[in-house]
Amino acid sequence: MSLDAILTSFNSGLPFTLDLSTMEDDDVSVPDSPSSESGTLSPGSIEKQRASLESYIKALPYECESPEQMQAKLEHIVGRICICAETKNWLVLTTWDGMLQCWLLMRYPMSKAIRAKLTRLYYELCLVPGIEPRVMRSWADMLSRLICNKPDSRRKLEAADLQLPWQPLWRVLQKELWPKKRMHDSSRNVVNILLFVAEQCRRYFPAGEIPEMLSTFLPRLTKDTVLTMVPVLTSFFPPSHTHLYMPMVFKLWEAFNSSVIDDRFIELCGELSEEHIAGPHSEFGAEGTAEWKTVGIWSEAEWTFLMGKTLGSMNVPVGATRGASTTAGHADTMADKQSLRIKKLINRSSALAKMIVYSLSLDAPVRESGSDGVPSSEGFVAGSRALDSLEKLITSVESFFHPSNYGIWSLNLTHFVQRLMAEFSKRWKEEQQQHCKTPVTRRLTPEIRRNFITILRTPVLLSMFSKDPFTISYSQAAIRSMALLEPALVMPEILERAYSGLEVVNETHRTTSVMTMLSAVALPLVSEKIYLGGQKHVIPLLELCIPGIDLNDPVKTICATMFITSVVQHMKIADVSMHQVGVDLSSDAPAEDVMDVDPSNTQQLPSGVDAPGMPTLSREEERALTRESTAGWADWVTSLFRRVLALYENLPEEGGKKGTTGGKMEEAVLKAIKGALDTVCLHLSDPLFDLVLKLVFEYASTNAKSNAVRAFGQLVSCLARARPEKTIDRFLPFCVAQIQEELKHGASSIRTTSTHEAVPSDTTLHWNMSILRGCFGYGGATVLKYKDQLLGLMALLVEKTKSERGYTGTGRLINRVLHTAATIYTLNSRYVNPDEWDSPEFNRNLTTQWVPNRKEIEFVLEIMDKIAAPALDRVEALLETVGKWDSVARNDFCRYLHAARSVWGGLPTFLLQGAKNVVNPCMNEDIEVPELLVTALDVNAGFVLTDPNDPQYQRAMAHRRRFGQIVHKAADVLRRESEGEDHIDAVIGVSRAIDVYLLEYAITRSNFESLTKAYRQARDSNRIWPKQKENSRVVFLKRAQVYNAGRLYMHALYRRRDALDDLLLEDLIEMSLSPYTRVRRHAQAVLHNACGYYVRSTRFTLPYLFRALEKKNDPDCMKGALYSLWNKGTAAYALADINFHGQYLVALLNCQHEEKPSVQKLVANIAQDALVYLNEESCHTDAFTEAVPGVLRALGELKQEFQADVVDQTILAQAIAKAGARVSLKQQRYTETVNAILDLAVRPVTHWRYVQFAIRFLYGLLRRDSAPPPSLAAFFLKQSISPHTTIRVTAQKAVVKVCAHIKIRTFFKTSDQLWLDEWENPLKVDIPVTDPEEFLRQHGQPGYPAGQEGELRVDKIETGFLVWTPTVKGYRAVPPGSSAFSWEEASRPILNAMNEVMGQDDFFTVLALLWGQESMKNSAAPELRAENVTFMKSIAKMFEHERLQAILDTIDPLLVDGDRYKQRSGAELLAGLSRGAKHWPKQHVDYLWTWTASRFERIYAQMKPDTISFWENLISEQLVERDPRRTAPLVKWILSLPLEFHGDSAFAMSKSLSIFNILVDCLDVRFLPLADPYVNLFLDNANTGYAEIRSQIAQNVYAILSIQWRPTYPTAREFISACTASHDPLRIREAKYVDRISQIVSQLPAWREERLPPPRVSQSQYDKVGLTLLQWVWDFAHGPQAPLLFPYIVVLLPEIIRMSELNDSSELQTYSSAVLYVLSAVTPPPEYVEVIAENFINAIKSSVSWRIRVNALPTLIVFFYRNLLSMSSSIVSRLMNVLLDCLSDENIEVREMASKMLSGVVRCSQRQSIIPLKNRFISTLRKTKLPKRDDPAYHDSLRVLHSAVLGLCALIESFPYSVEPWMPPLTEVLAIHATDPLPISKTIRKCASEFKKDTWHKDQLAFNEDQLQSLSTMLVGTSYYA
Repeated sequence: MSLDAILTSFNSGLPFTLDLSTMEDDDVSVPDSPSSESGTLSPGSIEKQRASLESYIKALPYECESPEQMQAKLEHIVGRICICAETKNWLVLTTWDGMLQCWLLMRYPMSKAIRAKLTRLYYELCLVPGIEPRVMRSWADMLSRLICNKPDSRRKLEAADLQLPWQPLWRVLQKELWPKKRMHDSSRNVVNILLFVAEQCRRYFPAGEIPEMLSTFLPRLTKDTVLTMVPVLTSFFPPSHTHLYMPMVFKLWEAFNSSVIDDRFIELCGELSEEHIAGPHSEFGAEGTAEWKTVGIWSEAEWTFLMGKTLGSMNVPVGATRGASTTAGHADTMADKQSLRIKKLINRSSALAKMIVYSLSLDAPVRESGSDGVPSSEGFVAGSRALDSLEKLITSVESFFHPSNYGIWSLNLTHFVQRLMAEFSKRWKEEQQQHCKTPVTRRLTPEIRRNFITILRTPVLLSMFSKDPFTISYSQAAIRSMALLEPALVMPEILERAYSGLEVVNETHRTTSVMTMLSAVALPLVSEKIYLGGQKHVIPLLELCIPGIDLNDPVKTICATMFITSVVQHMKIADVSMHQVGVDLSSDAPAEDVMDVDPSNTQQLPSGVDAPGMPTLSREEERALTRESTAGWADWVTSLFRRVLALYENLPEEGGKKGTTGGKMEEAVLKAIKGALDTVCLHLSDPLFDLVLKLVFEYASTNAKSNAVRAFGQLVSCLARARPEKTIDRFLPFCVAQIQEELKHGASSIRTTSTHEAVPSDTTLHWNMSILRGCFGYGGATVLKYKDQLLGLMALLVEKTKSERGYTGTGRLINRVLHTAATIYTLNSRYVNPDEWDSPEFNRNLTTQWVPNRKEIEFVLEIMDKIAAPALDRVEALLETVGKWDSVARNDFCRYLHAARSVWGGLPTFLLQGAKNVVNPCMNEDIEVPELLVTALDVNAGFVLTDPNDPQYQRAMAHRRRFGQIVHKAADVLRRESEGEDHIDAVIGVSRAIDVYLLEYAITRSNFESLTKAYRQARDSNRIWPKQKENSRVVFLKRAQVYNAGRLYMHALYRRRDALDDLLLEDLIEMSLSPYTRVRRHAQAVLHNACGYYVRSTRFTLPYLFRALEKKNDPDCMKGALYSLWNKGTAAYALADINFHGQYLVALLNCQHEEKPSVQKLVANIAQDALVYLNEESCHTDAFTEAVPGVLRALGELKQEFQADVVDQTILAQAIAKAGARVSLKQQRYTETVNAILDLAVRPVTHWRYVQFAIRFLYGLLRRDSAPPPSLAAFFLKQSISPHTTIRVTAQKAVVKVCAHIKIRTFFKTSDQLWLDEWENPLKVDIPVTDPEEFLRQHGQPGYPAGQEGELRVDKIETGFLVWTPTVKGYRAVPPGSSAFSWEEASRPILNAMNEVMGQDDFFTVLALLWGQESMKNSAAPELRAENVTFMKSIAKMFEHERLQAILDTIDPLLVDGDRYKQRSGAELLAGLSRGAKHWPKQHVDYLWTWTASRFERIYAQMKPDTISFWENLISEQLVERDPRRTAPLVKWILSLPLEFHGDSAFAMSKSLSIFNILVDCLDVRFLPLADPYVNLFLDNANTGYAEIRSQIAQNVYAILSIQWRPTYPTAREFISACTASHDPLRIREAKYVDRISQIVSQLPAWREERLPPPRVSQSQYDKVGLTLLQWVWDFAHGPQAPLLFPYIVVLLPEIIRMSELNDSSELQTYSSAVLYVLSAVTPPPEYVEVIAENFINAIKSSVSWRIRVNALPTLIVFFYRNLLSMSSSIVSRLMNVLLDCLSDENIEVREMASKMLSGVVRCSQRQSIIPLKNRFISTLRKTKLPKRDDPAYHDSLRVLHSAVLGLCALIESFPYSVEPWMPPLTEVLAIHATDPLPISKTIRKCASEFKKDTWHKDQLAFNEDQLQSLSTMLVGTSYYA
């Protein structure tokens, strides 16, 4: 779960998500500044931070603040945070969190002490009880920003800098882990927020506390809570001193079958492998670090286990089953819903990759390769055990990477490989850093690197052409990493595929894959420092790409442009073929120090890599070839531009609302082409640029295409960006002349004001205007050169363009010109600085950015004077005559307003708006302190005019103010003089102008975000590893741009409003309520945006919106107001505001007067969405009065870091003075709101829909800390018998909550108890567990003799699985007499009011009637409805026995009613009643139970198949989590039920068995004393003839075995030491009933002989018992305790294998095969692996029946594959022998199956046996001659020959994607037999046909002429020459 900042700034009037996470602290890499390279500074020191900051500031063209100035700003922010925290003003505090984020975004240094203490403060804030989740979430987010704990970024704080206590967090977390049943809200997500906090802080929990954590957590870990407790363990354990907890982790892990546990523990192992790579040199020191064992920090057994989990995680299907490869996911679904609320996105592939990569080292003997290329069996790959395991793993899944084998697993596999490469690159690079702490002996070696990449190369090259884009992108990311680390190994392969893929045009899929792959490896391709030999291919590949630019195939076009961009960005496009000098064509920044070439490896590539046709040349020869190839540049560039122009000609016509070209795809294509041309133009040499300019100009001056107007403009802008001066000089005079000519002849003279199809005669005008627009944007200096011409042209255009298309085009031109003249932008975006562009030395200083000078500013002011001012004059004049407008006047108004707007739209950073005169601050003076209102972070941001005394500033400001005033006037006049629909365009024009005035300032959030995103993509595309500093110049330019944008963004946020701003906001509000949808929508969008930037603007707008909802208003006006209120930000703000909270809800409920359905639908949606903001903590958060000692302590420590006056005492005093008023006002408003809503709800005229809204609001407003008015409780109870289901459900929930709150308020003593659910029932007793045996004797029996029950009742025993908690919660039994509780005084009136409602005669009758209605939903088998039971339970708890008789009289007739729905309502009433009677006085409980017990038999007789489910629910509801002493009559009755197994009625028997099963489940540990006799009873009757009963027996036995598994220890310490010392601390290998099972198994052979013939075969004893056992194994294997099954499996296995051959019983055969496969889906304890494999092998060897062999072989192989890494060599060699025996089996099916299996086993693990096997098969072939058919030895010889042929084919098939050196000679051996009789010839032909794979064009080179001839003989069967 990532905590994206939900920083809804409540009080600042910023109701939007202020997400500044877009630039995390370490997100932007620091270029190598000398101070950070010297190595003398400790990382994280202030100097280092300063050096980093310096690199940012240097890149900006203006002066920035000094660190000292920024420190003062930080002090200001922290001071405000302190005041808010001290006065508990949490909502204002969150707005200052936003400011702290802004400060962090500026990247100034912060000392570790301040950071640590701020972190401590936010940690304490997260633990304040009773705070609204949204607020808590924003604090958790702040905490993670301060620590900066993201993977792969540098952490800001180490464990030494900060220590945090974990106990307070655990205390707060418990309430969320196990919420009270009645109070539980399923949408609440606090548990994940708190676990996130724990994860962020775990390294700061003291390692000395680990034993304490264990003794706290382990007693709470039981079979039921394991999925809740494992996330807790992994979130809390510090990463040091792992020896204290890792042994326990592995033992727990092997004992449970769960994918949640797998995820969590795999993630933990991945993190620890990386954390401890440096051993004793790591930050944990010698005693805290994990010791190195066999493989990294893992012992051999642990590593084998981890690799088994890795293999299981690949999810590849094996054998016949194509389903999931484990049952773990299924087991998790059986867990309680509570634990499944804990969610975290865990990237398992990433964790596994970390674990493997960080365990690589030289830790074993190196495996030598044999003479014939076959590896020997001794030693390990590259001397690394982890690498060896990885090789086995990858070979075993290799075939699943092939596109033909595509499936759900493909994504998983490629992602895994991509992560492996990413982690490897990261580690490789880290170890090359000077300050790397990893000892040299543990580091990666070149040999490991080469082998690592060789292992992954084949799968990646296979998956490159996969079927979905994600899989392809993962494999390309992996290829890229490989090409950067070992280019010689992969580049030849890639280039070969590239040529073949680009030359075949008809396979677009291959073409696009190849292009994207080439983009990924562009850097090695162009840089000879990385890979010598790629450069000469650049131009040929680019040439092959040009046909890819094709409008008919958008995807291919985008891929082609991507490749062009990625290659060209690293080079200069120049023809150097004529200079015979050693020019380094592509020296570029990132490659400076990318790779140190291993000298042994430069000249000579490893054998087998140097592909034919790719000879290795010397550097000089390579350079010569590359130089010659550059002669092709000119042709390539011209053909590229011609191709693009041809594409433009075929574009669809421009049009539509937004004037786009075609649909989304065409737009994407144009964008991609623009991007590529941008890059190409930037990197052209002068001669080539001139060539392109000429070509484009010729085209421009001879064509004008209406469909390519925009596109061609973009093309020109690419040229202008590279060389603005040349481009403008060439195009401007021509275009100006053309435009003047066109206007003279009446172009754009048809007046329109809305978008329309362009008039064909205007095309030339639009064409030239588009070109002109393209010319501007860069090159501010050139603008002045043509100043007069431009001014004249603009004036002319404003005057003459009258069509909408024309005048908006004019606006865009003005906008571009101003942008060029008046904003800061980079002058040159090439990959090197201008002064080096023509020199061979490159470096990486960022150079100039364009900053406007006095002359440009004067030019801008001149435009204001000559264009904007006259336009505004015209607008003002027109406003005088609004009432008389005709279409000409309307058109003029829109045109001139548009021109004025365009001027200001192009000047966002021209004027710095200083302090404003705020007329209406929207402050609530009584409760708010003005100084605590959040203010913008004032930093320099490169505004052009900043000094209010400067005459230029004053001139510009006057223009701006006049623009705002006229716009307001226009809005005002148009509103009053509304001419209806004709004015819509004019009004929208005004609303757009307001948008420009209010929001075109500094930078908008969306622009800032898109800049950041672009920067990140550019940065990551050039990085090899996440912490890489070096990057290309373009990236550093983008970084400077983003940093500048961040500074501007500070000015956009938190702006104040002056009088004019307020007037314009009012105008927007009025427009938002317009009768015209278009106007409304546009104005609402602008208004919501403005509310995001102006402080308190939401508070300003709300009263207007509420007024619009009153009666008498137009429905359209109401709709406008409702849509505005529905906006998420507005709703969040209004509902958090003290005054508007109630108004918002009441205003919605007052909308009943408008009958229009669309309005009512809107109200319903808004009411539904408002519920999210109504929770009991929201009122408490704002009116918080409790003490917060932890927060105050943290504040005290934080203040010490600053000067004494960090907190302004006067403001603090004011804030303290107003805190009380705030609290009392909040309480007062709350009461008013509740009363107002209640009044509305009880009015007789209120429509039921509105009653429903009201009751939902009231339910959300219930609070635990204050009693509601009695009338409210009475209202809820009355509505709980409402005929409307929706109202009734909410009312019942509300009654439950009211009752629960009364109970809490009665029992709590302190505020913490109240909010953390720690209140205590007066009857509660903590029973000490000194002796668990004794405790269970007293409280753990299923029943007690009368009179010996004792005083205490223990309802839940939620401990004692591993360790007991010191005490267990019990309750004193209530003696006869009066009630045990007296409810709190304040709530008495509530209870009386409720009592009165229930006192009406028919309350319960009506209730029962409503509950007994037939429900529409699940008509099949109605279930008990939990909400009804809880409702009844709450009433029974509150009112005890007061209404007992009335309720029983209601229930009685329902229990025997023929209607099942009425029966159900009776069952619900009874269930709730008896459940709520837990603490009633004894005499009443006894009466209730006597009454109920007398009806058990009646109920039992009533149970039918369609009603049994809710009766079962009823019984379970009575027994679950209840001491059996409370339910003794029921327990006795169930135990007295006869358990029949062989009766006549299956239903009658399964009824008693399923009720018994419920008892077993509910009694849990208390059932143990009864277990043995029942298990024996069930097993004795396993021979029942009914499937349902068999399934019941299986479930009961499984349930009892699960209960018996309780490996308890006296203390946590003993359990932990047992995990280290004992082999089986969790006792999963102890099987209590294994003898009993063996006894049954021993009888099976005899029963097998006695089987009845079909069709009565299913009634045989053998079949019946067999099916029961199989059902039991199947259930067990799918449950969370599956590992307990293996001791039984070992006994059952031989018999299960025998069952799988019984053809006459399909059921038995199906079940037994399924069970054999399922065995492979659970990870067995290691010692069982061999035993199970032995069993399979023996069964195959000893069986007489060939069917057993055919069935057992595939299951054995699946099992072998799943447990591949735990198989010993002896087992593997036995397996090989069995396969070889089966190759010569009598039965052909067995032979073919064995051949298939052999190829798999050889591929996965037995490569060293290839040569001996080959020789063996060849000698068999040579020895065996086939006699004539009538010879008696014919069949034997044929079989022997077939076995040898199958063996050879199996060897060939074991390498599906490569031709090994030993293969070609085999073709000659096999060709001789190609004409032998069947089945030999068929086998050979099949083998040959599969031989020609994708890579045949390359593979065939390994064969000589004769061998190729033999291969064709194998295929055809005869030879031409034969």
